[in-house]
Amino acid sequence: LVMDVIDRVPGLGVRAVAVRQQMADIRSRHHHWIREHGTDLPEVVDWKWGG
Repeated sequence: LVMDVIDRVPGLGVRAVAVRQQMADIRSRHHHWIREHGTDLPEVVDWKWGG
């Protein structure tokens, strides 16, 4: 979702190149983790809604 927003909001892409790359890296790492382990990343599995 973050990458889609960066791609679609005019002028945001140039300012958010690093954030977009970080999201792409996380997505790739998640994809490879799932293929190897058959589960979500630990930070996804262990995530708790704060508050």
